[in-house]
Amino acid sequence: MGSVSSDSRKRVVCTGMGVITPVADGHEPLLDALLAGQSSIDRWRFFDDKRVYSKVGGDLSDYDSTAKLSGLVERIPAEVGTRLRKIFRGAPMSTRLSMLCAVDAWLDAGLPFEGGDFAERTAVIVGGHNLGERYLIDNFKTFQEEPDWIDAHAALLTLDTDHAGSVSEVLGSRGAQFTVGGACASTNIALRCAVDEIRHHGHDRVVVVGPTFDFSAMGLHAMGLMGAITFQSFNDAPAKASRPYDTAREGFVPSHGTAVLIMESHEVAEARGAAMHGEVLAVVATSDGNHQPNPSTQGQARTITQTLRRAGIAPQEVDFVSAHATSTPLGDISELAAIREAFGTHASRLKINAPKSMLGHTCWSAPAVETVAALGQMRRGRLHASINVENLDPAVDLDVCSDGPVDHEVDVFLKNAFGFGGTNCCALWKRVR
Repeated sequence: MGSVSSDSRKRVVCTGMGVITPVADGHEPLLDALLAGQSSIDRWRFFDDKRVYSKVGGDLSDYDSTAKLSGLVERIPAEVGTRLRKIFRGAPMSTRLSMLCAVDAWLDAGLPFEGGDFAERTAVIVGGHNLGERYLIDNFKTFQEEPDWIDAHAALLTLDTDHAGSVSEVLGSRGAQFTVGGACASTNIALRCAVDEIRHHGHDRVVVVGPTFDFSAMGLHAMGLMGAITFQSFNDAPAKASRPYDTAREGFVPSHGTAVLIMESHEVAEARGAAMHGEVLAVVATSDGNHQPNPSTQGQARTITQTLRRAGIAPQEVDFVSAHATSTPLGDISELAAIREAFGTHASRLKINAPKSMLGHTCWSAPAVETVAALGQMRRGRLHASINVENLDPAVDLDVCSDGPVDHEVDVFLKNAFGFGGTNCCALWKRVR
């Protein structure tokens, strides 16, 4: 890779975005859908088992990835299309979406497909773990019937690293490739690693992949038994199931979703005349020292405060918070209390919204999916609503955009992400002027 210089002051920007969700494909259509208040949530289609308590989620299991593939290969060099088609053919659903989304983001960034030093200075980082749950369980079922009938490549394709390897092969990158896991904070943690790779490890750009968590029926039932996801009241009204800040919220709504961010050195991006969606100022990760899924107001507030300090940004300079807000009784209020503690009197002037009210909880990819939406809102100067707030919880005393979309100029925003096991990771972003 040549000489490596370390510079903690090096600016890091996002130059490309790709996103696939049940409600929209592509960052502009996604923003249009969110501003229109459209929900991703419907009844699950990939299983039909009355024993599973929760019946609703954001389902991409029947997404037409072949049509998406056909559209992309027309826009990329023939040899890249050949690589993509070859890997795509045998890949599980989640890996397919990661590759397609990465190519989309690469094209959005206007990057060339070339080798040499360019490839060696490009890294791929995947945020997430246990990604192919359904693929693994389906193969196990086959194994019970006849061991020799399982997917012959299952030993490779069940590994999370296959996402990173597949994306790297398609894009032709030769820099670092790895995965990091932090439950629902995973892709903010991957973003943190990307900043480090650019500042300290000689990379010019990093492809940050937020992969779809391919839920199984068993996994969904397990979350229902734990009381984490909704199943009591909204199985027959799926679009109303995800309702952060509403008194009737009863648990998060699992959802598929993939997003990819192309992060580059500002110097490199500027030199090639790239458009820049936003600049990441700081990403901070902390833990609560608690393996349980209980939210910690103190831990979240500490993470937000450290993020502001790391970026050298005063609380009053932040315009907007893209909240974690999962629609759980404890989590939503805990996060708002953390925002009040970290921002002080400025908290009452912040705009806060809950993308999961429409997207559901895309779990490991949620920070990346929601960052795509937040960067779009910053660009347009318009924030989407937190939908399904029919009866605002009396404990909510901040502006959570519950009355509909609102025009709001944003120069700096905070993206919160908190995961099971006391994992906290917050990212602060700024408009590039």
